[in-house]
Amino acid sequence: MGSLQLPEILLIAFILLLIFGVGKISKIGGELGQGIKAFKDGMSGKSETDVTDQEKKETDNQNQD
Repeated sequence: MGSLQLPEILLIAFILLLIFGVGKISKIGGELGQGIKAFKDGMSGKSETDVTDQEKKETDNQNQD
């Protein structure tokens, strides 16, 4: 089997656009990006609480100066 070429990719994109619409596709893309970012953060050991705690410490240090 060969790889997908430009005409096939455009046809698939057009069909997806007809099925879901522009708004839904952009929403799906945004959620996919957030999911990938969360996955990468999880793999590196970072979490939202770690970042928030570090930001609080930096803010406290700046306020003391």
